[in-house]
Amino acid sequence: MSEQSFVQQLVQESLPVWEQCLHSEFLERLADGTLDEACFKGYIVEDSLYLREYAKVFAWGMTKAADMQTIRTYYSLLSFVNENEDAERLRCLRQFGLTDEGIQSLPLRPENRAYVDYMIDTARNSEGAAECMMACLPCMLSYSWIFQKLLKEHPAVQDAPYGALVADYAGRDYEEACRDWAAFAEKTCEGLSPERLARCREIFHACSVYELDFWAMAALPRSDL
Repeated sequence: MSEQSFVQQLVQESLPVWEQCLHSEFLERLADGTLDEACFKGYIVEDSLYLREYAKVFAWGMTKAADMQTIRTYYSLLSFVNENEDAERLRCLRQFGLTDEGIQSLPLRPENRAYVDYMIDTARNSEGAAECMMACLPCMLSYSWIFQKLLKEHPAVQDAPYGALVADYAGRDYEEACRDWAAFAEKTCEGLSPERLARCREIFHACSVYELDFWAMAALPRSDL
């Protein structure tokens, strides 16, 4: 049996947290078709605000980059968020009579604010690209894992009102993108000191826990929509 890569180890260590995410109230109700529309509306708004802040992690990654290839990789991540992840959210916002411009003044709820602040502070104060990738990687990889599992366990969700979102994250394109990003993260961790590797492990796990907090928050609708 081949030895696990560093990123594979991180994923394995965070799987119990991701399992809790998968079985959170929000995702279980989304899967079985009982999710309240107000909760999904709040989630779409909250996630749109999250992506705005999430993109800033990549910007910090660029400032820490030691070569152009690293900058290109972070640019590709930013482009993917802007062009791919944002597309379905914009469609959902329109469905609820909202616009991206119209929600920008709304505050992030405390769980969301704590998460994005942690990621941005981590990237800002990091020694290099490795820590920046550890901050943004759990969101990417957990979404792929969670929605693939959700679709496998609840195939009928594809035909549910929110099936398009599930299909996007469970799809092959997203899986392949995650594989590329994980490979890049692996490369950024090569040759790091034990201390920095321990810090990377700490960041990855912390962001996985923040993901769980986000899903728990999403089960309650926003009060300002």
